[in-house]
Amino acid sequence: MAVALVPFDDRDGFIWWNGAFRPWREANLHVLSHGLHYASAVFEGERAYNGRIFKLREHSERLIASGRILGFEIPFTAEQIDAACNETLAKNGLSDAYVRPIAWRGAEEMGVAAKNTRIHLAIAVWEWGAYFGVEQRMKGVHLAMAKWRRPHPETAPTASKAAGLYMIGTLAKHAAMDEGADDAMMLDWKGDVAEATGANAFFVFDGELHTPTPSCFLDGITRRTVMELARKRQMKVVERVIKPEEMPRASEVFLAGTAAEVTPVRRIGDHHFTPGAITETLMRDYEALVNGRAPAAA
Repeated sequence: MAVALVPFDDRDGFIWWNGAFRPWREANLHVLSHGLHYASAVFEGERAYNGRIFKLREHSERLIASGRILGFEIPFTAEQIDAACNETLAKNGLSDAYVRPIAWRGAEEMGVAAKNTRIHLAIAVWEWGAYFGVEQRMKGVHLAMAKWRRPHPETAPTASKAAGLYMIGTLAKHAAMDEGADDAMMLDWKGDVAEATGANAFFVFDGELHTPTPSCFLDGITRRTVMELARKRQMKVVERVIKPEEMPRASEVFLAGTAAEVTPVRRIGDHHFTPGAITETLMRDYEALVNGRAPAAA
């Protein structure tokens, strides 16, 4: 049975906007906003667990840095953004939620050049469970191979969490879903393994954890967290170029991201994988960490 969608413009609650709260349904912007036409927008994806937003300061600092890469200054400090995120969570009465800050150029100018536009910042929070669904996540997800590739860092601001970069991910994920897959594995402009459409990828080769070097895609906060957890377990972690022809010999594969958390992969294209001890251990350790618990002893 199909589940009825609840549109994101027709919900109860409040959205923080430039320092004040607006009723959810009234948080609207003009159709000629520069961010809509020219993708002059940056955003963050965060999760709150038990009322605490995980790695909040890192996300706020990255949001500001992303704006600077796109050539604009968000008119709030990291401390102010942190406080606004926490206030928005409390205002909406949520303790476990997804948090979405977004900054964009306004409607003062319409054209490629838009130096005189006002920079806006809004923050919304909502309940959002497992990114791929609980059942799908536990048995492992199926990734198709994307025809779209992550761009050369000299052709796009790949170090930022810029809205425009996700157009490629949307195209790749829609095509994957049309094939019956859950998501897509993307290559980079050179043809090397990059990431999924919204999460970083990890591979287990000969008992070691390998992950692509983020030379043209986002070095995720969850990615770095998982690497730290693995090293605490005395696992060898290797960042390197990974060729697509290497993927079949991986014994385990998983994705890591704020939305996806740690999600096992059971299939990439025609290649099948079985989630094993390393994936399961890091899933448990990550869950413990975000919920404020110490990981279980080895």
